[in-house]
Amino acid sequence: MALESGIKALVEEFIAQGRPSSRAQSIEERRAGYIASAVLAGETESRVEVKDVELEGISFRVVSPLNANGLLPSLFYYHGGCFVSGGFATHDNQLRQLAYHGHCRVIAVQYRLAPEHTFPAAHDDAERGAQLIWQHADALGVDRARITFAGDSAGGHLALVTALRLKAAAQWLPRQLILIYPMLDATAHFESYTRNGLDYVITRDTLLSGFELYLPGVDRTHPEASPLWREDFTGLPPVHIITGEYDPLCDEGEALYHRLTDQGVVATCQRWSGVIHGFFQLGGISQAARDVLKDVAWRVNR
Repeated sequence: MALESGIKALVEEFIAQGRPSSRAQSIEERRAGYIASAVLAGETESRVEVKDVELEGISFRVVSPLNANGLLPSLFYYHGGCFVSGGFATHDNQLRQLAYHGHCRVIAVQYRLAPEHTFPAAHDDAERGAQLIWQHADALGVDRARITFAGDSAGGHLALVTALRLKAAAQWLPRQLILIYPMLDATAHFESYTRNGLDYVITRDTLLSGFELYLPGVDRTHPEASPLWREDFTGLPPVHIITGEYDPLCDEGEALYHRLTDQGVVATCQRWSGVIHGFFQLGGISQAARDVLKDVAWRVNR
């Protein structure tokens, strides 16, 4: 399938600019550019309540439907940004839309970023953030029986590893995981890194430079650097994986589906056509983005 028209225009502009590389940008430029791109998410959803909370040094954004009382099904969300950028500002509209369309409480976790904080800082914050929300569930209005972990890109990686850490510790687990084009393989093993690696805005260089900055001196096959290759998925809750046709990470997301099912995990995987890495945040220009967001919201509250 061809690229969606709005995404096609974005890609053509990127190519016309000479395919600028993330490696040529400073971290500050990467972060500012990511925030600036949030305008592509479309009109801001206002039919929600937004509250920022700090618990034991970790920042959270809690987004709830208007006048929502009591315990609600809840989505613990880990933002993307290749481990070096991203946060509440880059994902604000998606968090709002998920809360509104899913009539659920969405709680985003702000984890530490590289290069200031390297492995395992983000992983540790992701796990600790989930534990803090669990501990304070009643005060936050979270129904412990209806918790979903989700995240996009690096956030999908963190959602998966957090669930694996909880499982290994024989602690509580979420009801399900939703992984949106997750970064799973720091070895860049799969062909989609070549097929989709140069032209589609979020390039091979963008993704791999993020791993490099977060994982200095870490073996790229470490089970928390490249969780795709792990053999301990058995016992995870159901997992839904979202991939994009023109995403460098397309193949590894689909490989995770096969590895999960081979290890007895209930898993589903849907490849969205005509879209690129990061399309979940392009609701202002992409019908697929608007559709996938409503699909994720539905899954949280079904």
